[in-house]
Amino acid sequence: MRTRKLSRRGFLATTFAGGAASLTLAKDLFAQASGPIIIGHHCDLTGVISSWGFWHDKAAKAAVDIINKAGGIAGRKVELVTEDTESNPAPGARKLRNLIQRSNAEFIVGSVHSGVMLAALPIASELKTPYFSTGEATEVTGAKGTRFSFRTGTDTYSIAAASMPWCVQNFGKAWTIIYADYAWGQSTNQESKLFIEKAGGKVLASIAVPLDTKDFVPYVAQIPAESEVVLPAFIGSLSVAFYTQAKSMGLDKKAQMFSSSASLESIDPGDIQGAAESVYFFENFPRMLAHKNDQYHKEFNRLIGIDDVYCREIGGTRVMDKSHGWQAWEDIFAIKQAIETSGYKTRKDIEGAIQALEGMQMKNSLAHPQGDKLIRKEDHAGVLDCYISRVENGKLEVKKRIPKEELIANMPLRHNLSTLPV
Repeated sequence: MRTRKLSRRGFLATTFAGGAASLTLAKDLFAQASGPIIIGHHCDLTGVISSWGFWHDKAAKAAVDIINKAGGIAGRKVELVTEDTESNPAPGARKLRNLIQRSNAEFIVGSVHSGVMLAALPIASELKTPYFSTGEATEVTGAKGTRFSFRTGTDTYSIAAASMPWCVQNFGKAWTIIYADYAWGQSTNQESKLFIEKAGGKVLASIAVPLDTKDFVPYVAQIPAESEVVLPAFIGSLSVAFYTQAKSMGLDKKAQMFSSSASLESIDPGDIQGAAESVYFFENFPRMLAHKNDQYHKEFNRLIGIDDVYCREIGGTRVMDKSHGWQAWEDIFAIKQAIETSGYKTRKDIEGAIQALEGMQMKNSLAHPQGDKLIRKEDHAGVLDCYISRVENGKLEVKKRIPKEELIANMPLRHNLSTLPV
């Protein structure tokens, strides 16, 4: 029996079918169009987290391009409008108003900077525009959440819920948390402490570090000698400085270190001279293809332009923020699914789109290459498979998979955003 080779066009049609209403590869593209659907991207292109923003920008543009080539959303062309948050809450807030009030964005793929997204959410809610957070501060789908705030990835609450039971059991009960003193670091400290104690451990010290710190020696010196596990929560240059200086002080010989993927995003462990070797990190999308080895993951890597081991840019030096950058791609497909499911046409239909997002299930596909997931109806939080990985010879090797069913069992509902008004 002859096997017909699937063309790339056919591959895209087949793989997208699992993520939403199937993409129609019609000859007469945009035949049902009544004007474009405008999606805003509140993207951190400059500033402290721009090394991540580069990938969010690239992923969002690639998603829109592939959707438009396959017929758009409900037969309408998609226009992506991007504003730079500058990785700063004040200009970020102004840029969000620009996206919604000047560029007429109907849905927003949001910032990965927790301070920016927390400043953005009240504006998005005031202007009745769904905002997909890609940062980790849990307040966006928690105490400060609204009917308009959504998340497909993990936050500090779900990271702690997924990882701490296993980490306390395997690494030890005596913990120290050392964190960057801003929204994400503070949220990491709060949620991690809660779940460490729930798992039978104890936090001996929580050490807040100012964002302008260069010399970590005084802070590392505060870590109690009896600490069995140290949880660092830093990003970018702060993270590099911490791991480098902590290793020079021999911290890696005294305690096991475990952190969120955020502490190693857009950083190749090999580029920091082994400072992160043997450290464990939480991931929600394995950096290495080998640990989720399927056609959708492989094709996503190809479309984004990264290698299958280190997530390094093909022909370049940048490293993708793999456990965050995928959200800029998948959020656009979630928006597509909500629009097509609800029959959304204009802003007056926004409540129907929100209802479609609440409880939305997404299947492993090219539209959702991270894997099967759902947006929990009540708190709009992403529920997805998670991983605990260890740096070994400069590679992130998965040691533990936490299925989404285990995550949701460990993550009791705290807030019901679905009952709030639109």
